Amino acid sequence: QTQLVESGGGVVQAGGSLLLSCVASGGTFSRYGMGWFRQPPGKEREFVAGTAWSSDSADYADSVKGRFTISRENAKNTLYLQMNSLQPEDTAVYYCAADPWPVRIGVFETDYEYWGQGTQVTVSS
Repeated sequence: QTQLVESGGGVVQAGGSLLLSCVASGGTFSRYGMGWFRQPPGKEREFVAGTAWSSDSADYADSVKGRFTISRENAKNTLYLQMNSLQPEDTAVYYCAADPWPVRIGVFETDYEYWGQGTQVTVSS
């Protein structure tokens, strides 16, 4: 059973940056595609970014392109999300997720089998 634990959330002013981390345990990390999703207050969970087994392949939601960067260190079983130029609309609970197809960059929740508990990101104006 693969477990995912996110960290790095917090409160930041608009224009600031945060680095989210997600540490995986209980499985072979390099055998998973990985993704970040977020759920803003009162809204549905949405795709943010995804990567295949190698960080060379990645995809982003249009709303975060050019501001967020997803990466992974397979040797450390860790997924990252570098978030720059944060805006109030980025306020959400951020979740990492693991996709059992390592070569796929999943953009749908149903592509992912394992989920973390989430970390809160709040951007103040």
